[in-house]
Amino acid sequence: QVQLVESGGGLVQPGGSLRLSCAASGFNLNYYVIGWFRQAPGKEREGVSCISISDGNTYDADSVKGRFTISKDNANDTVYLQMNNVRPGDTGVYYCAAASLLYTTVQLMCKIGKSPGDYWGKGTLVTVPS
Repeated sequence: QVQLVESGGGLVQPGGSLRLSCAASGFNLNYYVIGWFRQAPGKEREGVSCISISDGNTYDADSVKGRFTISKDNANDTVYLQMNNVRPGDTGVYYCAAASLLYTTVQLMCKIGKSPGDYWGKGTLVTVPS
């Protein structure tokens, strides 16, 4: 059974840091792109950072470049999103998703946000007060 479970969300002050985790199970991550997406209240979901597990290629949205870092722990099938210097605009529910390399790339996944046969977690809430 495929599962993506996000954790690590919470309340963080502007300028602070937070690390989100996405624990994956039930499929071989080496054939997938894993991405972090977020949805703020009243806004559409957007891609934040994506990583190809097999070669480590990454893609970051312009809004988070230099502040967020996506990384992987192959031994534990976990993908992290290190969030530094957070801003109120980073507030939202953060979702982890997986899509097969047969249908997408790190850039496509983050820009389009969906792919045939993709998997999604239930999300974790990040709140940065203004």
